[in-house]
Amino acid sequence: MDELSKDGYKLREKPSVSDPDKGDGKGLGGSGEKGTECGTKNVTGKTAGCLYLCATPIGNLEDITLRVLRTLKEVDLIAAEDTRNSLRLLNHFDIRTPLTSYHEYNKYEKARYLVGQMQQGVDVALVTDAGTPGISDPGEELVRQCYEAGIHVTSLPGPAACVTALTVSGLSTRRFCFEAFLPHNKKERQWILEELKEETRTIVIYEAPHHLVETLKELGQVLGGERQIRLCRELTKRYEEVYANTIAGALEYYESREPRGEYVLVIEGRSMEEIRQDQQRSWEAMSLKEHMELYLSQGVDRKEAMKLVARDRGVRKRDVYRELNVE
Repeated sequence: MDELSKDGYKLREKPSVSDPDKGDGKGLGGSGEKGTECGTKNVTGKTAGCLYLCATPIGNLEDITLRVLRTLKEVDLIAAEDTRNSLRLLNHFDIRTPLTSYHEYNKYEKARYLVGQMQQGVDVALVTDAGTPGISDPGEELVRQCYEAGIHVTSLPGPAACVTALTVSGLSTRRFCFEAFLPHNKKERQWILEELKEETRTIVIYEAPHHLVETLKELGQVLGGERQIRLCRELTKRYEEVYANTIAGALEYYESREPRGEYVLVIEGRSMEEIRQDQQRSWEAMSLKEHMELYLSQGVDRKEAMKLVARDRGVRKRDVYRELNVE
């Protein structure tokens, strides 16, 4: 009977893996240790490997899960955004699995290589510098290529800075949108900011310390200075900070203090009441008679048109009737 892992997957012998970063062509991890099997048969009849998206701590090492630790030990190869950073994590937990680089500047070519390895039966774990792979990082390209090649992908849940910040913000968590880092391209950046102007969901944005003040200025100009914001830094660490204020208040605060560390900005969405009031003001620029004619010209009968006009302006139908008769 086949031996099973704790996930219920069958275990198999580890295949030999070569690392293109080193160019030596020698096998890595071919020591006969066991690895987790979760793939399907490839064209040669061999069982394909699997891609494991392993979430790692965003600050506090105690946040890593037992499942991630076990998987990092059992896979044949770990693909890391920054091998030096990941090596410190692996050394801390005495994990000796071979590492290879996978980052923004090699993601297309390296993803093809990793997919090829998995097609030969190699199990690969993907880790980012901190948090969950695939969230605002090059991991999404590897996942895309895996799906195109029919490689099984599974995610091992864990820390994510965007969700951590959202839950401690005190703002609405029922509906939210995640924008990651705003683009540097001015036109694209302005286009996204204009979209966010009408966004009713809570907004989550990442920002670097040296861009924070300028971003707060832009947010104030587009969203309005009175919008509530939370600026979260050092999340899960000893000196974790969540600064609550309006956008205008936060700008004033950080103009006199040097921002330190990476920030997660959690911003209040536009209220439905504010949208309703803006719509009412736009109708008020039109006379009551013109407003009625707008609906009548569309084939709406007079009684229904009065009801629609009253709804648009936030008044009672009889008030519309009285005003029209006076005119």
